[in-house]
Amino acid sequence: MNVTDAIHARRAYRSLEPVEITPQLVEDLATHASLSASCFNNQPWRFVFVYEREALEAMWGALSGGNKWAKLASMIVAVFSRPEDDCQIRDRVYHQIDAGMATAFLILRATELGLVAHPIAGFSPRKVRDVLGIPEEYQVITLVNVGRKSEAVHPYLSEEQAEAERARPPRKPLAEYAYHNRYPSNTL
Repeated sequence: MNVTDAIHARRAYRSLEPVEITPQLVEDLATHASLSASCFNNQPWRFVFVYEREALEAMWGALSGGNKWAKLASMIVAVFSRPEDDCQIRDRVYHQIDAGMATAFLILRATELGLVAHPIAGFSPRKVRDVLGIPEEYQVITLVNVGRKSEAVHPYLSEEQAEAERARPPRKPLAEYAYHNRYPSNTL
């Protein structure tokens, strides 16, 4: 699978089936994430790969109600970083974009391996830090839920979530977000 195929195949499915998580898979995903660009090669990203059953169950308490489906994940990857580990040039703080790009590499590699890697924002960062022992100075940016796509739509899903399983949600037209040479003055 080439990068274009992985980008087109990537979907944020919620109906998941179990997949075997091995130390080799964790190393593979982490290695691919580490190849991402970062400001001055600072590599500010940090990941905790949670896949032992007891640890996964502890993570469930950090999830918001709308992410109950994440209990179907075979692994939850906590993505975190801190500002001082990356470039801070005047008002620009890079650690989150650099951690985000590394996370995108992890997600695309998982997709290439036939897995679903679904990032979420619906969780308590404080609870994640408590469960995983992440120091307070780190910002928990996202949780990535990993499994294999189920052909059946899971009953945990709301009707809106179930519809998104059946068909890719629409993308905005290019004209709404991609501009040539200058931001158009008539968009405000």
